[in-house]
Amino acid sequence: MIESLFSRIESKREELISFTQDLVRIPTINPPGKDYIKCAELLGNRLAKSGFSLIYERANNSPGDSDRYPRHNVIARIEGQHSGPCIHFNGHLDVVVPGRGWTVDPFEGLVQDGKIYGRGTCDMKGGLSAAVIAMEAILEENIHFPGAIEISGTVDEETGGYGGVAFLAEKGFFSKPRVDHVIIPEPLNVDRVCLGHRGAWWAEVETFGRIAHGSMPFLGDSAIRHMSAFLELLESRLFPALDKKQTSMPVVPEGARRSTLNLQAVHGGEAESFDGMPSPCVPDSCRLIMDRRFLIEENIAEVKAEVTSLLDELADSRLNFRYQIRDIMEFLPTMTDADAPVVQAVSSALKNILGKTPEHIISPGTYDQKHIARIGHLHDCIAYGPGILDLAHQPDEYIVIDDMVTAAKVMAASTLELLGARS
Repeated sequence: MIESLFSRIESKREELISFTQDLVRIPTINPPGKDYIKCAELLGNRLAKSGFSLIYERANNSPGDSDRYPRHNVIARIEGQHSGPCIHFNGHLDVVVPGRGWTVDPFEGLVQDGKIYGRGTCDMKGGLSAAVIAMEAILEENIHFPGAIEISGTVDEETGGYGGVAFLAEKGFFSKPRVDHVIIPEPLNVDRVCLGHRGAWWAEVETFGRIAHGSMPFLGDSAIRHMSAFLELLESRLFPALDKKQTSMPVVPEGARRSTLNLQAVHGGEAESFDGMPSPCVPDSCRLIMDRRFLIEENIAEVKAEVTSLLDELADSRLNFRYQIRDIMEFLPTMTDADAPVVQAVSSALKNILGKTPEHIISPGTYDQKHIARIGHLHDCIAYGPGILDLAHQPDEYIVIDDMVTAAKVMAASTLELLGARS
């Protein structure tokens, strides 16, 4: 049965390439969230031809949702011959902006040297395409299976996942008894199983000043200078402290096995969108966006206190220092047990196909497993996909076609094991 199934997947190689190209050629750039319905319908229409039933769900009033950029998701399901568990493959449809530095068209889907190039090939339309081909091959082989198979195409993963997996999890799409096992084809390399991710806390710090004429700054109070004092404390105190925090989680790459802080953006004074020449004003506001990634050994309250203690110190020691801090989002670290059924099934399939024991890893950044765990309370969930992690969000992003074929075989074999299928 397995040999015939793998041969079927090999025979669908050109379909795998062309479907990936079709997905990539729809520029689902987020933000703002372009062409979601077009991409969801492409996925849904293909799965419907194999007998999947479809549900389209718009995440009304979720962040970014509007009539111009509606947040449309698709969930496809096919029932087996009798009752049993359900395995769900979830892929996000959105991609980040192409950015500068490309040497090929980011939305052409160029095939060259055994690779498909384009924004989203690696992260993660190639992985989603591999899951589709794998499930089609099972159906075409007429393999009887109990339970059900689901495939979803969801939105907004790149901006937190609130209009996608979080919205669907709130509606019960990622909870038992509907779903038992979840595989997310994120690009964590074809020979590794990702058990989870570090925690994340995003926050905005705003410092305040007093507006005055720029030629007489002594009559005002610069919010930017206040922010610079905070930035100096981050540099001299917090960054060195974070470098010393190490984790037992198998996070990749090695540099992410410690706590990190990214200063995402700074906005102060004259608005970035002004036309013409700037006016001479002392800035009365400065805002800093912070992206803090933390470890399973850390407590979220302590993570926040490390920042607020520095701000409070400045409020006590620096003349007229005033601030406010606003949480943007926060997610705790998550790590599926290595003995969980989905981990064991995928690991076994990888060992049989590649001939080596796969590495179990943790992602440096969060992905939609966070919503499945915290909202759906479903913990038999991993990320497994064919993309190369380091290529995500890079110019000239690509996916290796052979890796997609291998991943499809792993997904198919894992599905049969988890469902208890027979020929």
